Amino acid sequence: MRAQLNVRLKLSYSDFSLDVDLQLPGQGVTSLFGHSGSGKTTCLRCIAGLERAHEAYVEVNGQVWQDSVRKVFVPVHQRSLGYIFQEASLFPHLSVRANLEFGLRRIPRSERRVELVQATHLLGISHLLERMPAHLSGGERQRVGIARALLTSPKLLLMDEPLAALDSQRKREILPYLERLHAQLNIPVLYVSHSQEEVARLADHLVLLNEGKVLASGPIADTLARLDLPLAQGDDAGVLIEGVVTHYDAQYQLLTLQLPGSNQSLKVAHGPLAVGQSLRIKVQARDISLNRDPGAHSSILNCLQATVVSEMPADNQAHMLIRLDAGGTALLARITRYSRDQLQLVPGHVIWAQIKSVAVLV
Repeated sequence: MRAQLNVRLKLSYSDFSLDVDLQLPGQGVTSLFGHSGSGKTTCLRCIAGLERAHEAYVEVNGQVWQDSVRKVFVPVHQRSLGYIFQEASLFPHLSVRANLEFGLRRIPRSERRVELVQATHLLGISHLLERMPAHLSGGERQRVGIARALLTSPKLLLMDEPLAALDSQRKREILPYLERLHAQLNIPVLYVSHSQEEVARLADHLVLLNEGKVLASGPIADTLARLDLPLAQGDDAGVLIEGVVTHYDAQYQLLTLQLPGSNQSLKVAHGPLAVGQSLRIKVQARDISLNRDPGAHSSILNCLQATVVSEMPADNQAHMLIRLDAGGTALLARITRYSRDQLQLVPGHVIWAQIKSVAVLV
């Protein structure tokens, strides 16, 4: 049976209604993305059973948790899920170890898929086991909370803006641990966020919500590259590229990444990685300039041959959004209407996309 999450929900309040129908991957990280009030948390709470949609079907990799037609409703405590909130909500009178063991004791030994040693290693909290929650930083508390949820060996992990209560330094501290969970644990994750940075680093699949409805749902690289979605209009609009390391220049600390399905490559300012290792990067639309000819003797190291696919006016009347195809890799460029006209850009036009190595986000 194919791993899949099937979620159909209809829920109405006096000032808000949720109406979604989703078929999501049963593995990896799916992000529910949208502005405040778009229905992200309500959707998550309905999947968990914390709110009961009057019309609902929730199936997690073959297990039906709710089916309003057949009158099926599995109570929250019987759903094999872990729920991470903005606040870790640790038991203040228990040590870190005791907090973790509380989660572990909920699961019979024969059904455990995650052990304490594994969870503490993945989250980097082995040295904190004897501390009390009052003596942990915000990032440490959240990592303990995630580990406690993992120790229930959930079939689905729900994360409701887990970094929203943290400052930028703590966010940078915890993101690598979330990436490690993504890479090493085969537990599907639904991740609620309104931060494109978090989504770009963590998600495989993106669901864009607005006013309780689904605007788009699909692989994140494809969805971010769509000009017809609000994501393309924001100042942090851009595309994701999953490149493969082909060379590392130790003198200048530059990685060479081959673009997927292409013989073109990008140079990225980064620490050393092994040849053959993959790396996800984000290229912002505002950081791409376009040229009729390949640049020579320039400080801009990356110059990719690309074909103009389509264009759309940006939120600023002086700007245009240009979608490009660089040998199978989608790019978005944000340029002025003046530049578009001077370059005489039309679909099918071959152009050169210039990208600063220092501008690429990793």
